[in-house]
Amino acid sequence: MKRFRLWAILILMVAVVGGGLFAWWHYDLRWRPKTITKHQAEITKLLESSGWVSPGNTGPKLYMVSFRTCPDCIRFKQEEFPGLHAAKVDTRVIEIARRDYNGVSKSSPAERATVAELWLNRSWPLMERWESVPAEAWTAPGIAPADGDLARTAVVEAGRKFVDDMTPLMKANGINFAYPLLVWWTADGEMRACACEKRETYRFVRKELGAAQP
Repeated sequence: MKRFRLWAILILMVAVVGGGLFAWWHYDLRWRPKTITKHQAEITKLLESSGWVSPGNTGPKLYMVSFRTCPDCIRFKQEEFPGLHAAKVDTRVIEIARRDYNGVSKSSPAERATVAELWLNRSWPLMERWESVPAEAWTAPGIAPADGDLARTAVVEAGRKFVDDMTPLMKANGINFAYPLLVWWTADGEMRACACEKRETYRFVRKELGAAQP
């Protein structure tokens, strides 16, 4: 009987500890960003040389790789940018016009034109105007087309190559590339990143960049 009770206690303890560890992983650990320990110089060079646009804030830099109709990107911008900007975070957005896939177009002529213009002239107000209009209604007014223009088409392709180059570098650090990809540096200089598709990741980004928690 005593042996049975001992085994019952041990099984209960294992269940409690196991349940606690699972809960920690489920609600916290799996959402945490990763520390970038490999290919830091290559990743930094890719980010800095890309066609990012920003509001020009003077605080920590946060790079965000996005495309216009990405629902997770739109949500992050709407929910998190106001607080990040209040904390002076310099949100550097890198917009991509995705390649066609299996003959299906993943971008429109207006989107390609706008992405090329953003990469060339880095206008934050242009990005804000673009995002203030439903994607399907945007006609890129006053913006030169990218299609048929070799130079602007090359800029659009540069964005796609950026993703091609960034994907294995993120993978080497345990991150599967997805939109929005976020990369930043903490106050002590640690390089951090996540494919922040879920709201559960947001609290870590806010905390590490010194933004207020809602």
